[in-house]
Amino acid sequence: MRNYPQGITNRKIRFALVGCGRIATNHFSAIREHADRCELAGVCDIERRALAVAADKTGAEAYSSLDQMLARCDADAFIVTTPSGLHPEQTIQIARAGRHVITEKPMATRWEDGKRMVAAADAAGVRLFVVKQNRRNATLQLLKSAVEKKRFGRIYMVNLNVFWTRPEEYYNSADWRGTWEFDGGAFMNQASHYVDLIDWIVGPVESLQAYTATLARNIEVEDTGVVSLRWRNGALGSMNVTMLTYPRNFEGSITILGEHGTVRIGGVAVNEVQQWEFAEPDPDDEKVRDASYQTTSVYGFGHPLYYDNVIKVLRGEAEPETDGREGLKSLEVLVATYMSARDGKRVALPLEY
Repeated sequence: MRNYPQGITNRKIRFALVGCGRIATNHFSAIREHADRCELAGVCDIERRALAVAADKTGAEAYSSLDQMLARCDADAFIVTTPSGLHPEQTIQIARAGRHVITEKPMATRWEDGKRMVAAADAAGVRLFVVKQNRRNATLQLLKSAVEKKRFGRIYMVNLNVFWTRPEEYYNSADWRGTWEFDGGAFMNQASHYVDLIDWIVGPVESLQAYTATLARNIEVEDTGVVSLRWRNGALGSMNVTMLTYPRNFEGSITILGEHGTVRIGGVAVNEVQQWEFAEPDPDDEKVRDASYQTTSVYGFGHPLYYDNVIKVLRGEAEPETDGREGLKSLEVLVATYMSARDGKRVALPLEY
């Protein structure tokens, strides 16, 4: 059992954020919603304009480097929303400075880096959180509950679709986008929250086989891919991903077919319960209609709920829902997917014993 600092209950939790890009806005909004228990003490970015906009928007102190912010900002936890390939070294630097870390998805683009991040947090005695805000969506909470209650009986088949679009301009907007080192492809970046559902909802994967392709975009990584899966519980399934959907984001869905139940949660981002049928009734059935929501954003509305858990953990009131070890589960599936696509072979999990 790891020992962590005593919970902070006599004042507000202080956060600092490094990387003021497009996802940072979701974090700023979530922190603002919990203003009674936390505050944003600092923001950091190497690009002056992005930093100035973030500082003006939040009123937080601005820092031009992570070194500077670690030295001068008294935040309890640092939020890492930089390009994915930078997460490992920045997380390790923050942990070694004795601060808690919240890193955006994916936690890393390489398996060894993910393990180093967890080890660094353990050695420093600090918390490592990995952002998985989609888990907090009401639609997915209901599906998770149905699986835990074994309402499906034996699960036979699972299918996940991520049919979105990212135009060439998106990848051209920054040098790091679409690169192996800093970004990762459609699976690693855009669809990583859906890869997370593979283990979190259905359970550990026994093996997988994947194909990836770069069909249209001028990038290093894949814009399209498919993976076939076998879970340890015997279920079979597939995941289909593309960033080439015409003319706009079309679908983000998960379908589960079981012995006693059929569920499909779809919409543009698993925001609509489109099929919900079980052999036996349950009180959860009354919540289905209210669980669906309208959205044009693929991010969903889970960040405030995610931060509620982070704040409670740092106050000593709860256990983390998605810590570093939980983050490693989806990273392992991602790495196995790329290994399979590269080598043209079935890959068995776990990657190591």
